Amino acid sequence: MYYSLRKLPYKIILSLLIIFSFALLSCINVYANEEENIEISAPAGVLMEPTTGKIIYEKNSHEVRCCASITKVMTMVLVMEAIDSGKIKLTDTVSASEHAASMGGSDIWLKPGETMTVDELIKATIVASANDAAVALAEYVSGSEEVFVSQMNKKAKELSMSETVFKNCNGLDEDGHVTSAYDVALMSRELIKHEKIFEYTSIWMDYLRDGKTQLVNTNKLLKSYKGITGLKTGTTSQAGSCITATATREKLSLIAVVLGGADGKERFRDAASLLDFGFANYNMLEPLIDESIFEPVKVINGMKSSVNTTAKVTGNILVPKGKEHSIDNSIEMISEVKAPVKQGQVLGRLLYKMNDEIVAEYDVTTTEEIEEINFPTVFSELMGKFFKI
Repeated sequence: MYYSLRKLPYKIILSLLIIFSFALLSCINVYANEEENIEISAPAGVLMEPTTGKIIYEKNSHEVRCCASITKVMTMVLVMEAIDSGKIKLTDTVSASEHAASMGGSDIWLKPGETMTVDELIKATIVASANDAAVALAEYVSGSEEVFVSQMNKKAKELSMSETVFKNCNGLDEDGHVTSAYDVALMSRELIKHEKIFEYTSIWMDYLRDGKTQLVNTNKLLKSYKGITGLKTGTTSQAGSCITATATREKLSLIAVVLGGADGKERFRDAASLLDFGFANYNMLEPLIDESIFEPVKVINGMKSSVNTTAKVTGNILVPKGKEHSIDNSIEMISEVKAPVKQGQVLGRLLYKMNDEIVAEYDVTTTEEIEEINFPTVFSELMGKFFKI
């Protein structure tokens, strides 16, 4: 049976139109969410989740570029390592060399022979991006800036920073001193493993020389972005305006890198856009584990016929919002193992997948040690049982 719309009451037609409009808007919103993306003005950038190393967004991420004082991120990696190893202490007094005092650009006007503590020099390097303070630290850690820079490049190779070559420790323009947005994210990820660095990167304003020298943080996001924790800015004529910004909201932490911005406002705007995108679209999910999926593995020539297994699940999984229930887990295991078996021996993998993509994996290990069967051991077991009778 067919009806003409003309014969329907006006209120019913209006109601149908409203329902249709809401349905259409819903479809548009769903499609928009599926296609949601961002674009930054700067020529290169990266958004990374640091615990997993997952890249959420990238633009010319492997393009070789200058990075100005972002260089000091690697400088601080080596300084924090020296502190953690006990090689230097925050309370140590450092005397500025003529070389350190000769640095131009952003500095705290160190004079040859002037002394400051390691703590004060870190503060000056991070908060005010002081080139002279960075060199003074490098010389104190390694004896000379040249040796320190060599160690920076060695560390870059260890971190798989394949597009990076350091020529100095402060980021002043120098031929061949280059990196990439991706590499900056890698070294930023390494630096924030030293959580004490946040005590410096979160400082907005401080003083040196008994209040005579004021330090104001070059990272203006500290005053405007919710959850910002750091990290470092940089500006030179060759590098443009750059930033690596770190922020945390609830369980999710992010690193946003912007290189080659036209000016300071653009770099902060781009970094905020990257961070906004990450927080709006991703969650960190704590992986659940069902102990019943761990089955014993057959042991060949062992004092026991099988060995129990388990997995230590740590950390969280980066998941797009709305996909939290799309995570599946499975186990890949060997069917048997030859004795002797060590406790903690790896026998397989526990995999967490989303749409057939592995998003996390953990070793499946043995819970006990099992000796290889042999006559002395068997005899000892039998005698033990005999005397218990």
